Amino acid sequence: MFILKRKTGILLAAVLAFSVGLTACGKQTEPATEPTPSGQQTEAPVSTSTPSPAPTEVPKFIDYAADLKLDMSSDSLKTEATVRTYVDGDTVHFDVPSSVESTGLLKARFLAVNTPESTGKIEPYGKAASRFTRNALSQATSIILESDDSKWNLDSTGGRYLVWVWYKTADDPDYRNLNVELLQNGLALASNTANNRYGDTAFPALNNSKACKLNMYSGKEDPDFYYGGPEELTLKQLRLNIADYAGKKVSFEAVVTSNSNSTVYVEDYDPETDLYYGISVYYGYNLSGPGLDILQVGNRVKVVGSCQFYEAGGTYQIADVQYKAMKPQDPMNLQLIESGHEGAYVETEPDEFVNGKVDIAQLVPDPTDPEAEIFESKTYALAEVIQGTTVSMSDLDIERISTTTNPASSSNGAMTFHCVAADGTHVDVRTAVLYDDNRNLITAEAYEGHTISVKGIVEYYDGGYQIKVLSKEHITIIH
Repeated sequence: MFILKRKTGILLAAVLAFSVGLTACGKQTEPATEPTPSGQQTEAPVSTSTPSPAPTEVPKFIDYAADLKLDMSSDSLKTEATVRTYVDGDTVHFDVPSSVESTGLLKARFLAVNTPESTGKIEPYGKAASRFTRNALSQATSIILESDDSKWNLDSTGGRYLVWVWYKTADDPDYRNLNVELLQNGLALASNTANNRYGDTAFPALNNSKACKLNMYSGKEDPDFYYGGPEELTLKQLRLNIADYAGKKVSFEAVVTSNSNSTVYVEDYDPETDLYYGISVYYGYNLSGPGLDILQVGNRVKVVGSCQFYEAGGTYQIADVQYKAMKPQDPMNLQLIESGHEGAYVETEPDEFVNGKVDIAQLVPDPTDPEAEIFESKTYALAEVIQGTTVSMSDLDIERISTTTNPASSSNGAMTFHCVAADGTHVDVRTAVLYDDNRNLITAEAYEGHTISVKGIVEYYDGGYQIKVLSKEHITIIH
């Protein structure tokens, strides 16, 4: 049974349609004036009609990416690649040969472009740029990454390689340069656009998109960006209908239970279902000072942010949270409600965690009466419903331990305990990188062969659910 302690506190869119709507027009010229005899001046006749407006030249869309060719014999470095993870319009993680990157993973930042944000911060046309990149590379039969000079260069973060991305599809025998395509379609700002290997093409492509008023240079609102104010709702309503709020600003109250890697986990109790509902809130580098103070563990807060699908994690999160210290009552601000709370850490049976179902009724529109609502019951997997909430689980025998050993990863040293409960149910427990009191890395040897109890966060990973433990204090060795 599921034991509860009393509470203590888009497959891809179709190909992106651009509103180019442009036709090529030749330059219109004034009719030639009649010549006058040499040395004579003639007085222009006085016109009694309204003069015609001066003709203008209609901008012509130019496919610069089609004219730019990949030269495999140049002095730049090149490698074949396949996509591992789409991040946003100008950032993709690729699988590459170990001769290029020892881990086999190359985190790429596209040269010459800066697409609008669509992850930690949401900006107009950010989703459009992200879709454009994903659509292009998902159709590719071959992808080539190219350096700007004779070596692979890292960006200012030190974790991403600056590259040109070339791709070829079954319908096109030539490689196309994705960086230039983003520029020419008005989906990127300049980022040292003229001063690079392909600056003579990239910079005109950018200027042409401005002249043609494409996408972010159109002067029009982005149809995919939610310009409205936040929608007030409960965390239960958000969790159970989360796809309906994708891309929208939402506002809800919850208790902050954990903080890890620029992300906090929040949860809220619903007495009607006697369940906790939770979600992760990514604050990234957007907050400092008072904003971070509000997101302290144990605070009950009002969260205001954008509901976004996190591609790398395969799940939804809240992003683009903010706090304007000079406008503390701004409705878009995070708000502190009260302090002194803690995570519920609901005691959960392994079998219920893995196989449990719950029936939850919600008010939905009545199909026979648009102005009325009816209760509709739906069956959910328990782990899906309590994703992002705190749970505890006892008497787990560790069968084996997997450890992340990628030096370039922020999870280097993190462990996954593959456990079995007394009833034979298998449960995975994922740890953060753990250190002892002397700041020495805790390795698998400390837990191998033991029976443990854990407290952690319900996390979705690779098609299933696991418990994520963020602190060594939340792992108890029973024997």
